[in-house]
Amino acid sequence: MVAVRKVEEKAKAVQPEPAGIATTTPSGIKAPRVATPDMVGAAIAELPGQYPFTRGIFPDGFRGRTWTMRQYSGFGTAEESNERYAFLLRQGQTGLSVALDLPTQCGYDPTDPMARSEIGKVGVSLSNLSEMEILFDGIDLSKISTSFTINGTAALIYAMYVACAERRGLDPSVLTGTIQNDILKEYVARGTWIFPVRPSMRLTADSILYANRATPRFNPISIAGAHMRDAGCNAVEEMAYTLANGLAYVDELIRRGGDAEKFAKRLSFFFYVHMDLFEEVAKFRAGRRIWARLMKERYGVTDPKAQMFRFGVVCGGSSLVAPQPQNNIVRVAVETMAAVLSGAQSIFTCAYDEAFQIPTEHSAEIALRTQQIIALESGIARSVDALGGSHYVEWLTDETEKRILEKMEELDSHGGAVAAIEEGWLQMRIAQRAHERKRDIDSGAFPIVGLNVHTDDDADKGPSEVFRVDPQASRRVLEKFQKTMDSRDNRAVERSLERLGKAAADDGENLMPYLVECCHAYATIGEMVACLKENWGEFQEPIRL
Repeated sequence: MVAVRKVEEKAKAVQPEPAGIATTTPSGIKAPRVATPDMVGAAIAELPGQYPFTRGIFPDGFRGRTWTMRQYSGFGTAEESNERYAFLLRQGQTGLSVALDLPTQCGYDPTDPMARSEIGKVGVSLSNLSEMEILFDGIDLSKISTSFTINGTAALIYAMYVACAERRGLDPSVLTGTIQNDILKEYVARGTWIFPVRPSMRLTADSILYANRATPRFNPISIAGAHMRDAGCNAVEEMAYTLANGLAYVDELIRRGGDAEKFAKRLSFFFYVHMDLFEEVAKFRAGRRIWARLMKERYGVTDPKAQMFRFGVVCGGSSLVAPQPQNNIVRVAVETMAAVLSGAQSIFTCAYDEAFQIPTEHSAEIALRTQQIIALESGIARSVDALGGSHYVEWLTDETEKRILEKMEELDSHGGAVAAIEEGWLQMRIAQRAHERKRDIDSGAFPIVGLNVHTDDDADKGPSEVFRVDPQASRRVLEKFQKTMDSRDNRAVERSLERLGKAAADDGENLMPYLVECCHAYATIGEMVACLKENWGEFQEPIRL
């Protein structure tokens, strides 16, 4: 009896009583006990594929074609990442999502002292065209959709991808995929910025306008609320700040001579999906119709394809935790269902061990299988907007829309996205929200099973295998880099960089053709960035008390 009592006491100590079910969403929206018809007025009359696209941008949803299944991957050398891509494609993945290491993201060559300790750590090292050619060796670029999560050097990586296709004899017009290319959220959420805000906006706009002509099937930007969400925003703020950033890009594109009827067809968005299923669905339904109305009413866009809000998502991110990591499999499954019910165009599912390491092949396969099971077995994709007409979902969509618009108006009062970033207001706003979220997690007000409720500190429930980047990877990257430097035509490199510098000094020039020329000459990321820094300088983080 004494032994039984001790076990019971131990269980009680490590299994705290959970609080009651919260009555408000993570964004602070108080949910009704029960939603009734009078709360949403007349039943929604629109159909999927009809303006303002609340119920989805396609009339048949996923009945004709499922979403693109991507798994974010990249580490060490281009050879190692190429092997992982081949593995994922054999498992049924339908698109690639390339992770790049911090030196590549921040514009440093691997030989730079700032880069040495980070080569290949959080993504693949991709400093020049020769590495891009290795990365996609054996992969038909005309048949695979490729996404690059890159921002500060996005235009350079995109130019490298175009040059890689041309080296293979492909017309770049066949390329499909997305490059993130959203520099505004870097200033407020991730920090891999390089240049000041205004020239960075020019570089983004140049790449979009060039892509509309040269790679018309490729999405040249994915305006990303995802990282603002991971930095601390709630769902409402994530959507509001993302839409505000989107409007800033539209304004810059128009300033540079772009036609919204044309370029808006290739604008895309990118978000995280967290655990409150109904709030996430409402977030995307509200976002679709807000964007459609803005494009129509503010910019006079009449083409339905240019009014559409197309988005991809990550299921995971900061919603995953290291304690009891297998619980993350359940979290990702719930989030994937929310993404499907929201009508996402592409989905990346995090592996359960991604909270603390690069995924193993085993954990990456489970993450991919999660999407495949939901697509083929759950039945939730059979009907378009299956939750549409639910009194609660329709009420929550309306309430979420109202709050998103309030946040956008607040941002407008600070001069819009660009001005709010330059003065540091938006950075401070997100930091405050992150502090509040951390406080609520620490206090248990925001319950996370295995982290602050239903914990079991004595149980060994970690991953069965640990992934480690080959410690010799950085050495091989440096050896290949030197080989490229020794074999290239340095006169051609100098000429291409000189032309790039002159073009950067002329605001009327589109820089993309010059960047593609540099990539063909095997100029490096570091060399191209240094050339642009000579003209534009670097961004200085504003200090705001």
